Amino acid sequence: MAKVNKVLFINQEITPYVSESEMSLTGRHLPQAIQDKGREIRTFMPKWGNINERRNQLHEVIRLSGMNLIIDDTDHPLIIKVASIQSARMQVYFIDNDDFFQNRLQVVDENGKEYEDNDARAIFYARGVLETVKKLRWCPDLIHCHGWMTALAPLYVKTAYNEEPSFRNTKVVYSLYGDDFKESFHPDFVDKLLLKGIAKEDLAGLKSPVDYVALNKLAIDYSDGIVQQSTQVNQELLDYARQSGKPFLEYQAPETFADACNEFYDKVGGEE
Repeated sequence: MAKVNKVLFINQEITPYVSESEMSLTGRHLPQAIQDKGREIRTFMPKWGNINERRNQLHEVIRLSGMNLIIDDTDHPLIIKVASIQSARMQVYFIDNDDFFQNRLQVVDENGKEYEDNDARAIFYARGVLETVKKLRWCPDLIHCHGWMTALAPLYVKTAYNEEPSFRNTKVVYSLYGDDFKESFHPDFVDKLLLKGIAKEDLAGLKSPVDYVALNKLAIDYSDGIVQQSTQVNQELLDYARQSGKPFLEYQAPETFADACNEFYDKVGGEE
């Protein structure tokens, strides 16, 4: 069985940078617990506009910033920031961009309306994390994705980035939460996903318009292991994950979750 030494956490939320929720608490405590068990970690989240940079002591990492990511024929500068959670001896990297994240809240605006470009934000975030990890010259053995905003990372790792040295042998675990979104993505979302290394047949099962269930099924299809992270997960997605034949970690109580995940990583890492 392959040993998983390096774990990359791609998070949608981490407390204390955003308010406490099931997802943000997992984003805060799971990486620390896995690090305490002797594994090397890196942790990412979007630099949502409601994060107070001064209070949380974020600063830009110039050597990692400056790349442009092209989405829908438009250049979007990638800005990387970093902060430390001192009590956990843990750094958090933030993916930032003026159009997608600065001065904007998380997935809904001040009036509770979902942002129309959440699809492009998810594309930018997934690609931004993977490009930054490449620049770090760090090769994760396993990536653990949390939240639907991370759902495109498994696709990119297994297609467009699968020949990159950083990700050539990387396994991906995707956690299913009770979070969702109501509005379907733009009809041209599938076209926006296309990138060198991604063929149309890779997205054959993704029919427009793409909704929450379809997006998560895509993540399941390209992941190596699935975790039921919440008691409130969409039943169609749970059934789909269980029927996939991939390693599946049933819901765990918070006090046993880190130990169960630690074992699950090695199980997924040993799958061929």
